[in-house]
Amino acid sequence: MLWGLPMSGTFEDLKAWQVAMELVLNVYNATQSFPKSETYGLTSQLRRAAVSVASNIAEGKGRASDKELVLFLNHSRGSLYEIQTQLMIARRLDYLNSETSDRLFAKSAEVGRLLNGLIRAFTNHRTLGSRL
Repeated sequence: MLWGLPMSGTFEDLKAWQVAMELVLNVYNATQSFPKSETYGLTSQLRRAAVSVASNIAEGKGRASDKELVLFLNHSRGSLYEIQTQLMIARRLDYLNSETSDRLFAKSAEVGRLLNGLIRAFTNHRTLGSRL
């Protein structure tokens, strides 16, 4: 471990990926009750965005450089913002009750904090490494 960063291991070792996977399952469960008319709309959008968060973390971890990892972590963060927006829409349409909406939003915020920490750490690591 260099600078407190896990330099080896797999994407499955990353806490951000683990929590993102929990978010995927939570989103899939919550969207089961959405109207059938939303199957190809908001249901699909939310599910694809959730899968994208975890997938981009995994893909970034598999890349050759910290710079590429940070790029994919940023893609993941963008998908996370999509989820948060779509959750707000689902709540306003009364597809989600406030308890479920709050729980999903809290989980997405947790993933966001973890992503921000990874991005900051790997960006700082890259900057420090170029000065050494």
